[in-house]
Amino acid sequence: MLTLGVNIDHVATIRQARRTVEPDPIAAAVLAELGGANGITAHLREDRRHIQDRDIRILRETVRTHLNLEMAATDEMVRIALSLKPDYVTLVPERREEITTEGGLEIAGNLSRISEVVEKLQGEGIPVSLFIDADEAQIEASAKIKAKFIELHTGTYANATDETTREKEFAKLDRGAQQAISVGLRVNAGHGLTYWNVYPVASITGMEELNIGHSIISRAVLVGMERAVREMNLAMRGEFSSSNS
Repeated sequence: MLTLGVNIDHVATIRQARRTVEPDPIAAAVLAELGGANGITAHLREDRRHIQDRDIRILRETVRTHLNLEMAATDEMVRIALSLKPDYVTLVPERREEITTEGGLEIAGNLSRISEVVEKLQGEGIPVSLFIDADEAQIEASAKIKAKFIELHTGTYANATDETTREKEFAKLDRGAQQAISVGLRVNAGHGLTYWNVYPVASITGMEELNIGHSIISRAVLVGMERAVREMNLAMRGEFSSSNS
């Protein structure tokens, strides 16, 4: 069954805009689970621009579904993950100057380093997902280093400005998912997905989980977290329309 992981980073973004204590991403995670989230995702960035170390520690203690820690493949983050023991880790690329993650992780060109990180984490019982583009070489490399999952980067599909481009990018995602499954990888996806573009991706054969943040948090500002999550689950089943808004 396809599941929904809710990324709560941007609740912390609002909080950090004033360096205050609200809104609380921990409370957001609780409400997301009450609304039907199957997991909670949080990205602890090197620059701590949104999620803070304290957030991650409390999330580990309070999340009742599963906790997905997004992180760069750095020594600092590996130490944190090994101490925290999240339910799984997603390795993502990270640049200080970017507004948000801009593309997939380069696995094929960094086999030694990524393999070392994956081995350390999975050796301690923490499954690893690799956030990658739906590229044949990256998928092959992900299988070679024996990651448990990949998360397909859906940003190019989500940002397409015309139907022809959107269909082309969707076809890449579909092919990538089937290739990954054929070599023993489990498949998640995320980045830029909204209530209006999520259904095709949710319908890809073998897709296990979609990780969605910005669109849900944006809607939650207007209608509340529980409703926003419930409506995303509807959208993933093709049952959400503008009449819901």
